[in-house]
Amino acid sequence: MSNRQGFIGVFDSGLGGISVLKKLVSQLPHEDFFYFGDTGHNPYGARSADDIFDLSKAIVDNMVCKGAKAVVIACNTATAVAAHKLRTMYPQLPLIGIEPALKQACDAHIYKHILVLATPVTLRMEKFHQLRDRMCACNSANVKISALACDGLAHRIEQGNLDAPDLDNDLRTILAPYIGSVDAVVLGCTHYPFVKDRIVSILGNPVCFDGAAGVAHHVRDVLQDRDLLNDQIERGCVTFATSAHDAHQLDLYEQFYHLPQ
Repeated sequence: MSNRQGFIGVFDSGLGGISVLKKLVSQLPHEDFFYFGDTGHNPYGARSADDIFDLSKAIVDNMVCKGAKAVVIACNTATAVAAHKLRTMYPQLPLIGIEPALKQACDAHIYKHILVLATPVTLRMEKFHQLRDRMCACNSANVKISALACDGLAHRIEQGNLDAPDLDNDLRTILAPYIGSVDAVVLGCTHYPFVKDRIVSILGNPVCFDGAAGVAHHVRDVLQDRDLLNDQIERGCVTFATSAHDAHQLDLYEQFYHLPQ
């Protein structure tokens, strides 16, 4: 039996996945979304793989119990660690993750040096190494793919003060080895699009890629294939929740949801 009226669950280690949520709402305006930010356990990028899996499983379990018809893991780190195993545990549930949009950048066949920015955990996972190896094999010696672990950057963005005067200095320090040397940059963490313009400016204006739009298109296609698209005429609603014991956090989620992007 079709569960067209069920909601789509979306989760991340914090507010970063809101960058994906916005693309989902744009692509699927008649769907209801429940967004959960695990800010109480942020940052995932500093946790063990076992920890990240346990946290992700608990979130998915809760969403399924609440009636989710699909779940989007809007976190590159949680996708790399937990998505495959969670799919085996919930074989009937459309469970869509996100990975660095490296294939999209490589498929253009015009970039000589592509830089992937991600958390240390994402870059350590075999899933990323397999993706990188496939892209290198497909593009032979025509492209150089570099990866930079941006330790602490997601957590810094999670704090919400994007106008802090020292944020640009921190970004310059992180990106220093690649300033002026790359012609494409892949944002491999869903927090990073919120500082995309600064990253691009500091690096010297490379073309920027992130996986959010591709995920939104994929979710739409999966729901259509499974006859799960909501057939209501009205616009759907978006509900936010968080593991943080701070009422201000939900206000911050709303603020980031309404940022121009």
